[in-house]
Amino acid sequence: MNDGTESDPAASGHRDPDALLARAGAAGNPDRDQHFLVDDRVLDRIPTYAREAAVDCSHVLEIGAGNGALTDRLLAVADRVTAIERDPDLAAFLREEFADAIGEGRLTVIEGDALEVELPAYTASISNLPYGASSEILFRLLPDGNPLIAMVQQEFGERMAAAPGTDEYGRLSVTAGHYADVELVEPVPPEAFSPPPAVDSAIVRALPGEPDYTVPDDAFFLDFVKAVFTQRRKTVRNGIRNTAHISGLDDPGAVVEAADEELLSKRAGKLPPAEFAQLATLAYDVGLNDD
Repeated sequence: MNDGTESDPAASGHRDPDALLARAGAAGNPDRDQHFLVDDRVLDRIPTYAREAAVDCSHVLEIGAGNGALTDRLLAVADRVTAIERDPDLAAFLREEFADAIGEGRLTVIEGDALEVELPAYTASISNLPYGASSEILFRLLPDGNPLIAMVQQEFGERMAAAPGTDEYGRLSVTAGHYADVELVEPVPPEAFSPPPAVDSAIVRALPGEPDYTVPDDAFFLDFVKAVFTQRRKTVRNGIRNTAHISGLDDPGAVVEAADEELLSKRAGKLPPAEFAQLATLAYDVGLNDD
């Protein structure tokens, strides 16, 4: 993890984030989830987390481009950048501010909601995400199987990267880990943003990888995990019985009858992903009607 004291010495000559805010005429609006990253050192370091992991930056997708401070850094390391921004005024500013890069075919600005627009083929995603939509955006991107670096709420990042048995471990940990190896690489304080958010932030890096287990159906597995974690204070046995409306099981009783007693007596927070996969596979085999 970076201790936050160093900046990339090669990252010089970039646009000043405060000057960008002034030119954009943007003050930020917490009610609209707008918190602009204005700390040069943090901005300069974000692309280094891609370089350290040998991430392919031939086409980088940025979601929530805002005033373009991160866009500017990404253009220095990527062959192409596609920036998505839902605010019409900021999207217009990006087109004006980066007209040269757009004219060279190195930058595309898409105005719209990242959860609704059609995404291009891309090799990596690097973003300062709008926190209110972080979960939905990440779980749109993670199944694509591309490296992802994102600024998120620190608590959210800790839950993404959490290990079984910890307080932070939950559905988010298992779901993120199903698609990628997730690491919290740098905490970021509120004063790095304008306006400062009410929470601490963190940069997470998710590198795609195959899990150490197999499941018969990804969608069923993730629904099963979601269902059991809604009853995390109960045993897995009760979690399976009580959540068929979430998991989609037709016969949860058959699953409980066939499952290993040691697994059933645990609580969801103590169940590693491989054991979730073991139970989900059994549930898929005996708890669903063939029709």
